[in-house]
Parts: sequence; structure tokens; C-alpha cells
Amino acid sequence: MQLTARTPAKSLDRVYALQPATREQIERFKTSYLKLLPLINEKESEENVKDHLMDFLKEVYYRDAHVVAPKGKTDFVIHLGKDATTQAGVLFEVKRPANKGEMITRQNLNVKAFHELLLYYFQERQRSQNSDIRHCVITNVFEWFIFDAALIDRLFYRNAHLTKEYKAWATGQKVSKNNDLFYNEIVKPFLAELTDEIPFTYFDIRDYQKIVADADKVNDKALLSLYKILSPTHLLKLPTATDSNRLNPKFYSELLHLIGLEEVKEGGKKVIRRKEAGKRDEGSLLENTLIELDSSGKFYQLHDRSQYGATTDEQLFSVALELCITWVNRILFLKLLESQLVKYHSGNKDYTFLNRETIPDFDELNKLFFRVLARKPSERQASIQTKFGRVPYLNSSLFETTELENDSIGVNQLDNGLTLPILRNSVLSDNPAYKNTKEVSTLAYLFAFLDAYDFASESREEIQEKNRTLINASVLGLIFEKINGYKDGSFYTPGFITEYMCRETIRKAVVQKFNDAKGWDCKDFADLENKDLDRAEANTLINEVRICDPAVGSGHFLVSALNELIAVKSDLGILQDATGKRIKDYTVSILNDELIVQDEDETPFQYVLGATGKPTAERQRVQKTLFHEKQSIIENCLFGVDINPNSVKICRLRLWIELLKNAYYTDESGFTELETLPNIDINIKQGNSLLSKFSLTEDLSDVFKKQKFSLRTYKDAVTAYKEVKTKDAKSELQRFINEIKSQFRETVSNRDPKRKKLADLRGQRVLLNNNIDIFGNPIKDPKLVAAEISRTDKYIEQIETEIANIENNALYRGSFEWRFEFPEVLNDKGDFVGFNAIIGNPPYGDLFSVKEKEYIKNSYKTYQYKFDAYIYFSELGLKIASDKGILCYIAPELWLNLETTQKLRDYIANNAFLATVNVWGENVFEDAVVNTATFLCQKSVTNEYFEITYRQNSWKIQLSEWKLNINKKIEYRIPPIIYSLIQKIEQNSFRLSEYGEVIQGITPYDSYRGHSKETIKNRVFHSNQFIDDTSGKWLDGKHIERYVQKWGGEWLRYGEWLAAPREKRFFEGNRILFREIPGVNKRIQACAVKEVYYHGHSISPFKPFEIHTSKIPFIIGCSNSKLISFYGQKTLPNFGKDIFPKLNPSDIKQIPIVKADNQEQEEISDIVNKILTAKAIDSTADTSALEAEIDSLVYGLYGLTDEEIAIVEGKSVF
Repeated sequence: MQLTARTPAKSLDRVYALQPATREQIERFKTSYLKLLPLINEKESEENVKDHLMDFLKEVYYRDAHVVAPKGKTDFVIHLGKDATTQAGVLFEVKRPANKGEMITRQNLNVKAFHELLLYYFQERQRSQNSDIRHCVITNVFEWFIFDAALIDRLFYRNAHLTKEYKAWATGQKVSKNNDLFYNEIVKPFLAELTDEIPFTYFDIRDYQKIVADADKVNDKALLSLYKILSPTHLLKLPTATDSNRLNPKFYSELLHLIGLEEVKEGGKKVIRRKEAGKRDEGSLLENTLIELDSSGKFYQLHDRSQYGATTDEQLFSVALELCITWVNRILFLKLLESQLVKYHSGNKDYTFLNRETIPDFDELNKLFFRVLARKPSERQASIQTKFGRVPYLNSSLFETTELENDSIGVNQLDNGLTLPILRNSVLSDNPAYKNTKEVSTLAYLFAFLDAYDFASESREEIQEKNRTLINASVLGLIFEKINGYKDGSFYTPGFITEYMCRETIRKAVVQKFNDAKGWDCKDFADLENKDLDRAEANTLINEVRICDPAVGSGHFLVSALNELIAVKSDLGILQDATGKRIKDYTVSILNDELIVQDEDETPFQYVLGATGKPTAERQRVQKTLFHEKQSIIENCLFGVDINPNSVKICRLRLWIELLKNAYYTDESGFTELETLPNIDINIKQGNSLLSKFSLTEDLSDVFKKQKFSLRTYKDAVTAYKEVKTKDAKSELQRFINEIKSQFRETVSNRDPKRKKLADLRGQRVLLNNNIDIFGNPIKDPKLVAAEISRTDKYIEQIETEIANIENNALYRGSFEWRFEFPEVLNDKGDFVGFNAIIGNPPYGDLFSVKEKEYIKNSYKTYQYKFDAYIYFSELGLKIASDKGILCYIAPELWLNLETTQKLRDYIANNAFLATVNVWGENVFEDAVVNTATFLCQKSVTNEYFEITYRQNSWKIQLSEWKLNINKKIEYRIPPIIYSLIQKIEQNSFRLSEYGEVIQGITPYDSYRGHSKETIKNRVFHSNQFIDDTSGKWLDGKHIERYVQKWGGEWLRYGEWLAAPREKRFFEGNRILFREIPGVNKRIQACAVKEVYYHGHSISPFKPFEIHTSKIPFIIGCSNSKLISFYGQKTLPNFGKDIFPKLNPSDIKQIPIVKADNQEQEEISDIVNKILTAKAIDSTADTSALEAEIDSLVYGLYGLTDEEIAIVEGKSVF
């Protein structure tokens, strides 16, 4: 055998390895460790060693949630739960330190300790039927060997020969049942012949003694892997990956309180609104802002207030909310910056500035925004620089006054005297400074609230000195995405899906880019990895990959795309610094949708300034490279559009935050100033992606011929804008870019036939005004000319009105002109060439005005009686994708086979190659009852098939066959081989509803039917004894099994007093009872009864029509067969669910009963009657052999092949 010892650090799950431990956890570990070692006497018994070890594990990790105790002959186990009835999750074999002969080593496992461990494992699997074992451990307290139970299972328990030998020994078929025979004559020879690799975790706790005993905590970080390797998270394999894009409810609810908002459920979805009257707090940011907007009159002076809502109240709220989001955006960005600065300077609190001492009021906050962050240190006032000297200048437009601030109010105009009540379950309840405080000033509350969370530990392996919850950039982004979508409810895409979508899409786009540029034929990314790449050229090509999210929201997809592109460069070995030197001693990867940079020891990279106030040269090089790689990708590769101006702000903020994570101190400043941020806002634009005035094929050559507005000038202006450092230069470039786009609009508009007609009419008007010859005589009769002038003026006025209506059409006010808004996707001739990748989660539902619907009808080929936004975003995505460009969306799975989405399927089939469909199913989005699917398609390429993944099964569909299908429905629930099997079953059968009736069980109690709470609580119609002639036996679902019912002794008084008694005939006479909840392996549970039984919804009765009563044994035999359960799992809506499957009456009616002649029916009926007879004598009788006979007959009646039978029985992987 090949033995591979791994360190704890190499053995941990990568996500868990990066999660911080608290100081409290590490101190508890150290205390117990120091108590344990002196207790260990190398010569004492194994029992004593075992006891000390169990005490140690309980004290540090397991006391509150898991039993740690001996079990049978196993030295001890860690149970999966709080009591010993739960299964054992970890098995321990313990040796005393002096027993070296029986203890394994890193070089030899073939000794008694390992033999014993294997025996424990086999016994646990066989006797306890335990398939939940996670790890197996051998230790002498000092040395630890940890084996993954999955490995033990695969190499040993799944070995047919070894398992057969164990069973023979365990059942007394060997010469002795002595353990030594199993160890020496079965296991030992087996291990001696084993050639497989056996990896395990090894460590000696004595190696950590010096660190543990040291009073100085500076080296405690070295204990993190040791602490985690023995934790429940690792040993019991508890879930570790919290979704990077998952809401933190406590942070979210308190932030809403600070702003002045609340979340409520309306119409099945959660929406955000202003707090109800009576609950509002004047000190909240929103109420304070509303008061000032109203009282100052600034709100009423705003031009075009209609863009903020239909009513004055809506407009006032929207304006106030947009201002609040702007201010809170800045504050959260600054909190991240502050945390970063403290981190860079090894925890030096002198770099904090967001606190009530430094920022006591809104006036000082305004200074921070515009006199500190918006100015270089050299341009700041002396007093400002003295106070905020450590706060860097970042050149971010986040700290420029917005247009709305200029037109209304700034944060400095808020009332400093107002206070805000502290939320009842506030995070500040643990803060001694606020223990007895009920109200506090808004800013003091906000700063203390933010300080209670950790904004600095993202992707860092460390010890938290305070137990604070991590709030990362993804969480902040989705919080604001929810606030922005306050009217409709907002659903954010889970991180694992954005990671998957970006990986699949971007790697395909990169491969396509290289194939096009180099003339290669790489089939996938692995082929590209094998190519000998010129690093400079490869970087240039990747930086030319254009990626767009046309409904960008909070920017989650673009952030995932940014990380993926950097990971791609690392995987290709082309990630390099400015001098061309490779970043080769680090791995860059995506983990839990986050970018992770680790050295060769898997230690996360951290940028810190040392005692000299400088980073090491290598840290500076890596940090600088990561910053400029991100900058280059954001500037060149990432583009986004959103109709919501607040979403645009959030997206820009998210991208700035990603840059901030790798901000570095510049060499030229003596490491006192951070590198400034580029102006990335120009790549993220506001507009209605679905509405455009101008076609993508519109000719702009007339504009580009003008020297001032040439294509080169336009592209250079946009590039210069991203790099410019001063406000004046930035404003000038913005003005010039707007002028160029204005020229585009004017040039295209002038081609309008109406404008040409208007020009002709104006020319005629001029001629009519000059109705005299060179001698001053009228050319035409003045009266006729006057009449003609009048007619011409009317025509001119009419056409001018029509043009003005078009120009002023509110429909186009927010339209987005893809034709020229992004010069990066125009070729050298100025033609629109499109994006290499379109990716995102487009909005769902009818979100359109009447005029917008009319536009969609006339402009989108996918229109088909339905205004669901994702349909039109799908068509748009393919339109704006480049030749061979890739589209990847997540959308409702309904589009795959809904009648009203046929035109979308047609459009995709005619304009792209559908490559993959991945159906994610239920509960992907929190609080959203929608089943979703991701789909990826590519323009201008083709293939023989596309792949479907559903419930972790994948299969291929012939593309040509799909395209020939008239409605092009995509059957995603069932693979083709099973689909043909289902058709075979249905073609040879009748539905059960043709043989009789099925209803729902009784509803005994219901408050809506007049039953009191006491009646319902005390179940007054139920009893444990016979009362009178109305009494009948009561069954619950748990009393029904295949072919047998086991009455539990309860009675029900049946009559009109019940809430819904149903017809009595369904509860007497010959019938079949179907249990609602399926049995093991989702098997249907049905039995036949004759006597009176009452039951609730957990049982559904099937009452055959009188002519079919004799068929009950045949019907129950078919219904209880493996084949019908298989059919139900694949096709019945409720029974087929992954989560909480149920067999409802509607499902039961659809059960297919095979067409069979009398002899075939009797053959099955005879076996069923034998089963019923056996169960009547002993309800626990083993009838599995008889049931297998029925299964075989049923397979034959339906005409199944051996291959199809193997599929039904789970013996074949399709």
C-alpha cells in the first residue's frame, strides 16, 4: 500500500480553512490542551488515556451538541447528535503511548490498531446499519492518524472478498470467532497485498506545545489548523460553505431600521417600504431626509419629478431613498476602507476614523466625503489634513456630489439633534457602552452598529479577537439590491450559481477568443491549457474578451466574472506583473464565489506593512499585480446596464470595492498614499436595455468622417476618462463624450423621412415667399400663392408636431442605445460587433407600461401573448452578442416547455447553438417560489447535441431532432431512455381513475366550520375506546404499509359534526387505501380493506366501480410494484418531488394499470392473496419473495426489456 501523510492544513476543507476562529475558541483549546498533557502517563492503562481524551474533546468542542462516549467494543465514538441514540459519526481506536508495538506509524498501518479500527467499522456498518460514519481515528493522545470514512468504505468495506470473509467470521463459519483470527488471518494478509494509496491526516500535538504554552499570542495563528482538524465541522463533516451571496438577516434588519425602512410580505413576496405611520422614527436617515426635503422646499424645486413616481408621496419617498442610499453607500465603502487600513497596519487603531469622536455630526461627515476623500492630501486644508491625514485620496466619483444632491440637499443639511431608538434585538445589546441606552444620535448608532461587525476578514485565515460576524462585499451588494427592488421584491442569485455560470461561460469565451485569433481548434479549456502560450499576447487576448450583464443589478455577475478572468490567467500560467515576471509561487482560484490567493503552503496571501512601514518587495509585487489586473479587466472586459439608477450606483460600488481589496501603498509616496482608483463608472450605465431608438446596424459612418468626432477620438476619449485623475479633466472628457453621442443621435435622426419631407416643405416655403421676378412682378397669382403658403405651413406644423412627439416620447426617455454607448464593441469601421459573453439573471414578470408593451410587440420576434421580461432579455442577449458570442442566463425553467415561450425556443434554435441546460429545481432563490434553469447557447456554431442536467443526472439530446420538433419543447425531467420507457408504460395501460374514484380523507376539525379552539385542541371527536354506533376505527398514514394496515387503537365518532366528513361509502366496503407519504426508497404504500375505517388526509381511499371490485387484488399488486413507484417518481407532480414527496388523490388517479387479460390478472391476484393471507396471520411476515414475483410479472405485462428492468431497479446508470 502507498501511505500518504497530510498535514492538518492540507486536510481541511478549503472554505473551512479560511474561516476565522474566535479568540475564545482558541483560548479554550489552549487551556484544555495544557490540562491534558500532564495527565498522560505513558504507562497507565488505555482506559485512563481514553477518559482523558474524551474529556478534552468534550471540553473544547462537543459537550453541547454531540455525545462522546464508548460504544460496544469501540474505544469511543462521537455521535451525530445530543444523545446516544443517534448514529456514530467518528470511530476512535486509542492506544496508550507506551504500546508502540500495536500503534500504527506513518510507514506502517498493518498492525493491531488498524486491524481493530477496521473491525469497529465493519461492525458499525453491519450491526448498526450505520452509513453515516464520517471519519475514523487512531491515536495515542500524542500522535493522531485521521482517516476519511469514505476511503475506508471504498477500499475495505466495498471489497467483496474482505466483506465475505468478515461475514463468514462474524457468523461463526470460521474455526474461531476470536478477534485475533480476523486480525491476523483476514485483515493482515489483505493489507499486505493492498497496492492502493491510503491518504490520512497525521500530526503530533507535542509539536505545538511551545506555542500553546507561550503567553504571547503572536504565534497563535499556527494553532488554527490543529484546532479545526478536531472540530465537529471537520470530523463530522458539517456544512462549511455559507453562500457568499447570502443575506445576513440581523445586519439587514438593523440597517433597515437605521435607514427608516421595514420589510413586509405582500402577495407572497417580501417588499421593502417606509415604516408604517406610528412606527416611524424622526432620527432615521429617511425620515430626517424627508423632513428636510419638504421643509426646505428643495423637493418642490426639482425639475421632472415624474421620473420618481406617479404621486407626490411616491416622488418624495423615492428622492429621499436615493439620497440615503448614496450616503450609506459612501459610509459602507469607507467602513471597508477603514478595516483595510487597520489590517494593512497590523491592527493599528490610529487608522480608524468612522466613530462618534472623529465624526460627531453630519457636517463633519460631509467634510469627510468632499474635503477629505475627494481631495489629494496636498490640496486639503491644513486642519482637515491634521485630523484626517491617514485617510487616503482615492479618486472615486463616489465622493463627488451627485446631480440629485446638487438639485436637492446634502447630508450636512440633516438635523444633528435627532436621536434614534436602539432596536430591541440590536447587535449593540452586547456592547457595555449601550447596555442601558434606549436612544442615541443617528451617526453614533450607525458607527457603533458597523463596528460590531467584521468587514476585514474576507478570505483570511485568522483569529478574531472579538467574536464579530463577517460582512463581505457580496452581502452588502445584495442588501442594496433588495432595497433597490423595494417595490417588487428582489431575488438575488446564490453565489454557487454565479460561480458556475461565470466559469462555464467565460472559459468557453476565452477558448473561442484564442481559436479565432490563432486559428486553433481547441475543444475546451483543457486543450488551451496544453498550448504553449506567449504570455504578453495571451494577456492581451483575454483583456479583449467583452462581457456584459444587461440587467446588472448589484453587479454580482460582473464581480464573479472579474474573479474568474483572473483565475483563468492563473490557470493558464500567464498571470504576471508589470515587468512581465510571472506570479508563479501562488495559486489563484475561486472558492465559494470568492477570489483566493494562496502560497505553496496554502496560506492566504495578505498585504501588510511591516514594522518599517513598508511591505516586503514580494508582497508589494503581488498586491500591485492583483490591483492592476483587476483594473485592466474592469476597464476593458466588464460592462453593465440597469434601468434602476440606484442599481447602477451599487454595481459601481461593488467593482470599486473589489479594487479596494487589493489597493496598495505607492512606492513614490514613501508608502503613505494608496494608489488611486480608476473611473470605472463609464462602463456601468443607466438605461432601459430592452428599448432602443436606433438599430444595431445603423450606419454611423457620416459621423465618424468628421475629424472632431472620429471613431478613434471617441475610443480615446473613453479610455482617457477611465484614467484621468482630476475633476476638471474628467468633467471635460464627460462633456466631450456626451457631445459625440449627441452627434450620433442627431445624424441618425436627420435620416428620418419625416425630416427630409420637412426640409423639402421649408424649401418650398422659401420659394413661395419669393414670388417675384427680377423686375419685381409677381410670378404667380398672389392669391393662389397665399393659399399655397397656408397649406404648406399647415403641413410643416403637422410634421414638426410628429417629429416633436417622437423626440419627446417618454418611451425613449430612458432608452439605451447599444449601437454606440460602448465603443469597445465597435470595430475599426464603427460597426457594432457585440460582446463575447452575455451573462446574468434577467428580471422575471410583466414589468412594462402600455407603451413599452406596444414597442415589444413590434420589436421582438419572441413576443407571444406574454410580457415576461426574461424572454425579451434572452432575445436581446443574442442580438448584442458577437459572432460566436456566448449567452448564459438563469431563468424560470418554464420556458423549456411552456406553450407561450415557443417563440423563444424558436429564436434560440434559429439564431444560436443551445449547448447546455441545467435545471436547478426548487428553492434556489430564498423567498421565491420559482423553479429555475441556467442555459448556455452560442451564436454561429453548431454541434450534434446539447446536454441537459436535472437532479444531478445528465443526458444528451440530438440537436437536429429537437429542431425538427414543431413546438421545440425540451423535456428536461426525464432522459430519453426513461421517456421511452414511460411512454411504453402509458401505452399499455389505463389510468386508475377509469376503474374507480379517489378522494381526499376526512377533515375532522376546522375553525372555519365553527369548531372552537378547545374542540380542535382536545380532538373531541376522537377517543381511545368505542363510544356509540357512530364510532369507527381511525387510521393515520403511519398505520398503512404495503399490503397491510396496523390499527393504532383510536376511534372517531363519524357524523355531520365533522368539518368535512366526505361520503361514508368511501370508508366502508372493498377498497384500497393509499398512504400519502411514501415509504423507504419512495415506494408507494397501499393496502386492501373491507371493514369500516376512517382516516384523514394522510390516507386517500380508492373505491372501485362495482364492476371492477373483483380487480382489487390485481390493482393493488400493480400499485405496490417497483415499476409503478418508479413511474410515479418520474412523472407524478407531487410524488415526484425531491423534497416532501406526497401521493395525493390527483396523483393516484394517474397511476397506470396495465392492460391484462383475465388469466394475467388472476396470476397476479393469486400472489397478492397469498401475501394478504400471510400478513393477516403475522403483519410482520416477510413477503419480499412473493413481492418480487409480482414485480417480475408486472415487468412482463408492460413488455419491459432486461435493460429497462435494470433501470427501474437502479442497477443501470443511463
